[in-house]
Amino acid sequence: MQFKRILCPVDFSDFSASAYEYALTLAEHYKADLVALHAIELSKYPYADYVGATGNFVDLSRAVCEGGEVKLREFAKRHSRHEVDPQLVVKEGHASDLILSFAQSHDIEGIVMGTHGRRGFDRLVLGSSTDRVIRRACCPVLVVSDPAHNLMTTGPDGKHRLSRILYCTDFSTNSERAMQYAISSAEEYGAELTVLHVTGSTEDLARAEARIAGRREELDKLISENRHLTVRTAVRCGKAYEEIVRYAQEVQAHLVVMTARGGDAVDRAIFGSTTYRVIQLGPCPVLAVHT
Repeated sequence: MQFKRILCPVDFSDFSASAYEYALTLAEHYKADLVALHAIELSKYPYADYVGATGNFVDLSRAVCEGGEVKLREFAKRHSRHEVDPQLVVKEGHASDLILSFAQSHDIEGIVMGTHGRRGFDRLVLGSSTDRVIRRACCPVLVVSDPAHNLMTTGPDGKHRLSRILYCTDFSTNSERAMQYAISSAEEYGAELTVLHVTGSTEDLARAEARIAGRREELDKLISENRHLTVRTAVRCGKAYEEIVRYAQEVQAHLVVMTARGGDAVDRAIFGSTTYRVIQLGPCPVLAVHT
């Protein structure tokens, strides 16, 4: 895993500020280019319809974009790191569309963004740019859902460190790509890697433990040249998202790596897949790897 270009959408909320801090950390670690993108959605301005009716929509667009550029410069200055000189971009349009198209056209290798964590019908009615980006992004998306929880440690050099990474698998072919990112992250940071599988019933526990043992052997082969890595395994019984959240809390995971997929669009919007629920309820950021 190499992040050469990282994109961080910024809406000036506490959630995006926390995500931006993580983006700075990744940019420092990987010596990557960082792009801070602010999307101007004129439809959200209460006076946009009135201005459009009077024929001054172009002037409104220019004024709002100029104001966004000023706010973005101030935001970047407030959260500056001397090793990172971010590219600041302000564009007008729907946030998720802009994020996805920018990532595609500029060879972005990782997106870091915050989410307000709306659930159920609120998310169905109001929408979520983060959800749409996770489902359609051409690269992994690191999602930060709670600005108050930052469990990353700081090393002697003053830089953030990932010490405990939790990789969740259901043993499907879709989860293999996420496993590669989990292993690579653990190698990069010298972190402890835990492989967790949740089975739905106690009757399947023995079979699940056997599968975990097999996955451990696969991991051992993959990291044979990096024996300094510490790999643990765990099996839990119950609802997948509840057990993942509980286990992440118990071990104080710094990062959860999961596959981004789920049911149909309406089902995801109303009920959420396992990945989305872990993002909403978990104690740490989630790296969602799209398949």
